[in-house]
Amino acid sequence: MNIKYMAGIALAALTLFSCDDTTDTIGGSLTDNVDKLEISTDTFQVETRSILADSVLSRSVTGYLGKVRDPETGAYMTGDFMTQFYTPEGFSFPEKDSIVSKKDGLIVADSCDLRLYYTGFYGDSLATMKVTAMELNKPVDEQKFFYSNYDPEKEGYVKSDSKAGSRIYTLADLNVDESTRKKSDYMPNIRIALDKPYKGYDNFGSYIINMYYEHPEYFKNSYSFIHNLVPGFFFKTQSGLGSMAYVTLSQLNVYFRNKTTYTSSDGTKRDTIINAMASFPGTEEVLQTTTINNDMSTLRRLVDEDRSCTYLKSPAGIFTEMTLPVNEIVAGHENDTINTAKITLTRINDGVQQKAYRLGIPQTLLLLPKADMYSFFEKNQIADYKTSFLASYNSSSNTYTFNNIGGLIKHLNETADKTKADWNKVVIIPVTATYTTIDQRSVLTKVTHDMSLTSTKLVGGPNTKNQITVIYSKFK
Repeated sequence: MNIKYMAGIALAALTLFSCDDTTDTIGGSLTDNVDKLEISTDTFQVETRSILADSVLSRSVTGYLGKVRDPETGAYMTGDFMTQFYTPEGFSFPEKDSIVSKKDGLIVADSCDLRLYYTGFYGDSLATMKVTAMELNKPVDEQKFFYSNYDPEKEGYVKSDSKAGSRIYTLADLNVDESTRKKSDYMPNIRIALDKPYKGYDNFGSYIINMYYEHPEYFKNSYSFIHNLVPGFFFKTQSGLGSMAYVTLSQLNVYFRNKTTYTSSDGTKRDTIINAMASFPGTEEVLQTTTINNDMSTLRRLVDEDRSCTYLKSPAGIFTEMTLPVNEIVAGHENDTINTAKITLTRINDGVQQKAYRLGIPQTLLLLPKADMYSFFEKNQIADYKTSFLASYNSSSNTYTFNNIGGLIKHLNETADKTKADWNKVVIIPVTATYTTIDQRSVLTKVTHDMSLTSTKLVGGPNTKNQITVIYSKFK
């Protein structure tokens, strides 16, 4: 083929890539005189295999609660989560004398509850489940890394005698009328009452209100609230099978009646009693961690026995490991520039017949050196498209494409310790990518492990090779 024609193709391709901040080009720029540029392409085989994830860093604004069975493998998965609560800025209860209910000189809250609001779920909304709320006996160490296999009970975070409240529930709460559930502003939730006597008070809410009037400094900020009053709760799935709720907001609510004075239309001052509520939410500002209990024996069997493909399963299930043929790619091209290195991974559709009970398809994948698979998340890093890359699921082609990992090839070739067995291995991990609009641009601001229920097979494995396509350029 005419070298000018080849150079023209390469220049067009490189122009497109240069406009994409998800790619990286190694080496110098191209000259306008394409006759001096020599372009070549090559393809190489890439080996892949499944590896057991064991556990992942549990750092998500969503808590996962319930127990389900993977319809593809039969493996069981249980989700529990631990959360803290915070005091909103400028929080205050009304004047003490205005609170209506009192007993023996102490204020009595009408009731208190925990609300677990969920925006999605997997499984059967009519499955009967039971959850227990267990009070923490100390604040969670925010400097500590909590992985998905962390057991708060075993590690001493949960009060041994604390079962603050339990609830048998279905995600389709039939206690709420259908018309209400269909309203756009309705937020489905699991309610756990905290109305048992607590530390000499009628209920947990009474304890909180009276502590406010005795120690208002406990409510000045989240740190004081957590360290002096309410360390948090651990929500544990006690029984049931069939649903997993994606809890996006946990809230501690105290209900009371408050006497207030208003001026009527005739100018007369009148007293009225209103129903009031104080809310303490759990949000991204405070720590929330999910504990995942996987059927590791089933997952291990998939990893060890299935050689026809590789798997991606979240949360904390199975990753895909890829061995990049770095030496082969570089051999004979030591003085060339690697303009692009592209690899496409193809999904294999599952054999689950009931569409309603299929696990979700991972929407975003992260590719990074195997040596960085833990530190990347612990350091709150984001994909830099030099040594770490994101690829989104393309439903039209049923594929994930990493368009240009050329920078990673160079990085491994020049900096990796080639005496180590894993020096040229990368790992592909399902993740959740968060973007923020800054100056009318969508900017990647966070990458965390995908903690939702997803699963897919990829073409590959010991019996099938994938391919990586590389385009080189050099000056004559």
